[in-house]
Amino acid sequence: MGEISSFQLGVIGALFLSVASSVSIVICNKALMSNLGFPFATTLTSWHLMVTFCTLHAAQRFNMFESKPIDMKTVMLFGILNGVSIGLLNLSLGFNSIGFYQMTKLAIIPFTVLLETIFLNKQFSQKIKMSLFLLLVGVGIASITDLQLNFVGTILSLLAIVTTCVGQILTNTIQKRLNVSSTQLLYQSAPFQAAILFVSGPLVDKFLTKQNVFAFKYSPVVLAFIILSCIISVSVNFSTFLVIGKTSPVTYQVLGHLKTCLVLAFGYTLLHDPFNERNIIGILIAIFGMGLYSYFCTQENKKKQADPLGSQMKDKEGTPFLSLEKEGQEVKNSDKDSHV
Repeated sequence: MGEISSFQLGVIGALFLSVASSVSIVICNKALMSNLGFPFATTLTSWHLMVTFCTLHAAQRFNMFESKPIDMKTVMLFGILNGVSIGLLNLSLGFNSIGFYQMTKLAIIPFTVLLETIFLNKQFSQKIKMSLFLLLVGVGIASITDLQLNFVGTILSLLAIVTTCVGQILTNTIQKRLNVSSTQLLYQSAPFQAAILFVSGPLVDKFLTKQNVFAFKYSPVVLAFIILSCIISVSVNFSTFLVIGKTSPVTYQVLGHLKTCLVLAFGYTLLHDPFNERNIIGILIAIFGMGLYSYFCTQENKKKQADPLGSQMKDKEGTPFLSLEKEGQEVKNSDKDSHV
């Protein structure tokens, strides 16, 4: 019981850290890009990842966590996939209307459910599906304004959905199959994510904004907000891996839409963004859907705890998304207590 209570506290802490850091960085980046005129989102993300890696490297040097070697090919492909996913999401935003981009983000949940059902044999109850449907409807009502379709933007959105879903499923799968902690996986993969975005970021940003990140005039205020954004990003990146590892990719996406609702509310109260009855109704429906999702997940987890043999059989039936099972068994046998 003590271990279960400790795990639940860890999950709550991870969720709180993810929400607080994500909302903070959205507000910081909105001020940086909208008010200070720094539009280079992809390049900024590469700086986030480099600062994250340097922070984790320093923490590892001070023995705050133990670095655990992971198969280089797995880490490299995983890091590149996540880097490409970020670039595609930014390109999707550049080529599509805000409304269509929001639809792209909403589509990640059902596509993740589909992939986990097909490749991992994971089962989602009708109650869970209903709560997710209510959540998506609420967020759609609250955030989607216009829908303008174009061929290139649609292709980019589809690629962004696929790479994001696969990347998040792998984040969960690798941690569990190879028995590595969120910190260890982020430490190993961050350099590859940072490298691909550092190379492609200036090109993507120049294509989208028609401006050169290296020719931008960096005032002290802009530099201060960039530094603040990079500091907050360490918590964002860490909490992302932590939440997906402790819960699931679908739960992380649900949490992401909670952040969307909070950002809309903060935008109205702090930045005086436009807000109407439709936004309020949408946020209330979304929060109701999140509440149902949390309740149904809690009930199902209690059933699994009451019938551990049945849940173990289901877990064994779920095959890895990549061929990681052999490495996972070897690592599990050698080190079962590596989680930070």
